[in-house]
Amino acid sequence: MSKMFCLGIESTAHTYGVSVVSFDGKILSNEKSVYQPPPGKGNHPRESAQHHSTAAPKVISEAIRKANIKLKDLAAVAFSQGPGLGPCLRTGATTARALASYLNIPLIPVHHAIGHIELAILTTGAKDPLVVLVSGGHTCLTAFIAGKWRIFGETEDITLGNLLDTYGRYVGFPSPAGPLVEVDAEKGKTFIDLPLTVKGNNVSYSGLLTAALNRFKEGKYRREDLSFSLQEVAFTALTETAERVLAFLEKDELLLAGGVAANRRLQSMLKVVAEEHKAKFYVVPKEFSGDCGAQIAWVGALAFRCGVRVDVKKSFVKPRWRLDDVPIPWR
Repeated sequence: MSKMFCLGIESTAHTYGVSVVSFDGKILSNEKSVYQPPPGKGNHPRESAQHHSTAAPKVISEAIRKANIKLKDLAAVAFSQGPGLGPCLRTGATTARALASYLNIPLIPVHHAIGHIELAILTTGAKDPLVVLVSGGHTCLTAFIAGKWRIFGETEDITLGNLLDTYGRYVGFPSPAGPLVEVDAEKGKTFIDLPLTVKGNNVSYSGLLTAALNRFKEGKYRREDLSFSLQEVAFTALTETAERVLAFLEKDELLLAGGVAANRRLQSMLKVVAEEHKAKFYVVPKEFSGDCGAQIAWVGALAFRCGVRVDVKKSFVKPRWRLDDVPIPWR
């Protein structure tokens, strides 16, 4: 068997994911183990890293087994170099360095957000979209122009995923709380006035979070109505900015990617925007929306074919790393 496979390791936050992909875009395996914090608590970097260290051997072995290949069949190992939580990133990078060194194959650094974007493009068939990237670590509007994914709008404080998760934990849901907030919001009937903050093409969610938590503490409102109202306001702000950027760029594709892309209400709002501007609307498949090894493995394969490499001794992680700082040689 020729060496036409890349193994990717994702470890930016609570997920330790490992995937094997072929260089023609077939996802052969996509295994993961997710750190579960205690009730009411968020993701703790050190404890997540300890989880990753313990889970790594089993997740890697299972990914190789399900891909039906041998370690010697790998052409490269890719890892999430950033952005993310330092201890978690270092745990994944250490694993990747060990594998690459042992197998004497190239080590490929991958930007986590570009992983979300490129995996969404691979799995939907989009060509040149405006991407709405929403997750626990990212909230931005981006399109590929002149060699990089350029930012046309972003959050000025907390991300959409962080907003939903923090609110959800506060009202009693286990982490990650976003999917449970969505279910709760579907039971809401009454809209509660909350602040909507849009600054040009940027959004701001910290004031919205504070207001929602204060309303909950007052004890005058149904939780379901608060969840419904929080989602409506947060998604309206993002949809407004997405429509503005879509009209400005005149793109004929709109792609929703990242963990929060699984939210059905957000999908429905952005679909209306796409239809009004005669653009095709794409949503990353749910099984690939959250953090996973496939996003790292696929970008690793793309980068490998373009000669991207990093010396093991210089493969430092980058907890703070902007999306628009990364050259994209394969587009």
